[in-house]
Amino acid sequence: MSDAPEVVIDPTREPIVVVDDLHIIYRVYGSAGGGKGTAASALLRILRRQNRPQMKEVHAIKGISFVAYRGDAIGVIGTNGSGKSTLLKAIAGLLPPHSGGVYTQGQPSLLGVNAALMRDLSGDRNIVLGCLAMGLTPEETRAKYDEIVKFADLKPGFIHYPMSTYSSGMGARLRFAIAAARTHDILLIDEALATGDAKFKRRSKAKIDELRKDAGAVFLVAHNLDVIEETCNRVIWMDDGRLRMDGDPREVIAAYTEATGK
Repeated sequence: MSDAPEVVIDPTREPIVVVDDLHIIYRVYGSAGGGKGTAASALLRILRRQNRPQMKEVHAIKGISFVAYRGDAIGVIGTNGSGKSTLLKAIAGLLPPHSGGVYTQGQPSLLGVNAALMRDLSGDRNIVLGCLAMGLTPEETRAKYDEIVKFADLKPGFIHYPMSTYSSGMGARLRFAIAAARTHDILLIDEALATGDAKFKRRSKAKIDELRKDAGAVFLVAHNLDVIEETCNRVIWMDDGRLRMDGDPREVIAAYTEATGK
């Protein structure tokens, strides 16, 4: 494992996210006996005070430091379990640092594959709720409605169907369309584009370029390296919770591909 790359400061650009020696430690519970069995057997163990749950620590982020600047689109790559999603959650303020810190200029917004849309409600009701949750007024929501529906490119009539009837691709398109309906200070996208088709990915890239111009910065986690290379001006490679490399997309992706065979 090479040392973490040096943090390079560009005094000519406006910093929008500063991650300073960030450590994230999860505390999870597990059973000393493996936790197997039914709920009834688990309750019996508790009543007998046997195999009581024990807390374990998972060191998910290990001393990461970098600066993101206004106008950046930063791809975050790495193998499963490398800490990509944890990093985005920390930037979004959803995970408190164990030590170090995350400092943002503006409000981060996290968009993931499990973004909080209501499966039992129709697509159009989710558009209204999603826009209001992002802080748009009812008038702004009505003004954005047709644009969102067009961008999501759902099958005819599906905007009035419950989200539970949508394919994964349809759900992903609607989530992204809602999130892209407003300007974000910092937009964090976690695999939300993975299930879209080629046409949607092209539209998504154009929308991200637009958001970069109007907003602060965009972070994109995706296993599709082509999407990262085409969309981002910078790539961060994470490995076992550490920052392995940070720089030009082609150089970082080439090094990552050579090291992992991906």
